Amino acid sequence: MILAGSTLLHFALGWALGLTGDEAHYALYAAHLDLSYYDHPPLVGWIQWPLVALDAPAGLLRVIPEALWVITAVLIYAIAQRLQGKVSEPSGTASSAGLWAVIAFTVAPMSHILGIGLLPDTLLMTLTAAVILQTLRMQDAVEVRRLPVWLLLGGLLGLAGLAKYTAIFVAIPVVFCLIVAHGWRVLWARGPWLALLLAVGLVLPVFVWNAQHDWISFAYQLHHSSGSRWQWSQMGLFALVQGLLYLLLAWGLVGLMRRSTQGPGQRLSGPQWSLLAFFALPFGVLMALSGGGSGLPHWTAPAWVALAPFAGVGLATLWVSGRRRVIWVLGVVQGVFCGLLIALMLSAGPPWISSEKPPEPINPFTDFYGWDTAAAKAQQLAKTHNVNRLAVQNWTLVSRLAWYARPLPVHVLDAAFDQSLLWSGELPLGADVLLMDWSQMAYQLPVGAGQFQSCTPFDAFPVQHWDRPVAHFAFYLCRGWGGKPQPKRQD
Repeated sequence: MILAGSTLLHFALGWALGLTGDEAHYALYAAHLDLSYYDHPPLVGWIQWPLVALDAPAGLLRVIPEALWVITAVLIYAIAQRLQGKVSEPSGTASSAGLWAVIAFTVAPMSHILGIGLLPDTLLMTLTAAVILQTLRMQDAVEVRRLPVWLLLGGLLGLAGLAKYTAIFVAIPVVFCLIVAHGWRVLWARGPWLALLLAVGLVLPVFVWNAQHDWISFAYQLHHSSGSRWQWSQMGLFALVQGLLYLLLAWGLVGLMRRSTQGPGQRLSGPQWSLLAFFALPFGVLMALSGGGSGLPHWTAPAWVALAPFAGVGLATLWVSGRRRVIWVLGVVQGVFCGLLIALMLSAGPPWISSEKPPEPINPFTDFYGWDTAAAKAQQLAKTHNVNRLAVQNWTLVSRLAWYARPLPVHVLDAAFDQSLLWSGELPLGADVLLMDWSQMAYQLPVGAGQFQSCTPFDAFPVQHWDRPVAHFAFYLCRGWGGKPQPKRQD
């Protein structure tokens, strides 16, 4: 019932909302199929390629993350049940660790965001759960001797490496957990080395592409992860946001600790405890990096998926012991938070936020609306005025326009390197373009020394949602590009 209701909700939202900038960016991966890409490995594009090749609508593309979300929930349930089945339950309990794990996962707002929009983290959530379940099975002395289970493990790790570079934080705990269960001798069999060979073979396209492009992905990731000046306040804020997004999962740890103080028959074994490394390692690293300002809330989602089965065991323990009030309160709070988030997405933000008069208030929920209409308008204007290039002044604006207006090339008038430069190339000197400006990230017109010789207003229109304007798009014909971008935000 929980999974069915959530799936229907995701499906409805998937058809009601336009693509976000990140979703459009990864859909363009599929439209420009390649061995890998500047900012991420290729799996997020490869998995969408059949639907993109068929020109499927956005709602149909979102069936992929919706299916991955369901698979993740099923895997979490299976892991929690397996963990619970290895300890003796208090007499008379009908509480299911698997059920509580799925409930805690379902009321976490970030899980729904990744269940609607396909991001590399959506893929890594599913693959993390699959790797943990496989590792748990391989802690059995009989299973670990079977070559097929090693090959399956290698295949899952290879796919994880194709999903996101942080998959290394999934691979390291595998080695740790199997050594805890079987000792160092487990590494001397042929299975681990065949699994490693398979995993490396699967991620080989990433290395080939990078070798062809001067290793730009690895350089970008190193620079991106370093962030800026490290501050305790930034890490504290990141920790606070994480706690609010995953309240019930975090509370499950309290029950897990409580269980560890009970009798020997009700405690998890050492090898089972070692599986918490799948949460502790990535979460700890990302928490540390957040101090430099380089952490985003959804990056930790695979780590929380790793914690979910243990939280299920802990919540089941608390429920059976009669400590139910806090569980109810936290569950309701997170449920309300999820409902409020969905309402804001559907309504394009609070009703009192309007863009009728400048200065326009910032409203992040306008991201879902108007981009398809703006791209259609851009295509019409470009055809009418015989312009064959589009342009924007920030890399975060390029993907949605490029997706909906394809195959017209879209250039970013910025000196920084990004994936669009590989697809569209540099804007030639002297070129004329149709420039789009979006009121939620408005820029001064790029006219002057080293920029365009002139920019003439072409058209403008408001984005209307539920009979209120939430943003504006404007188009300009800009002539004579000078080759020296100097984007400046409007005050």
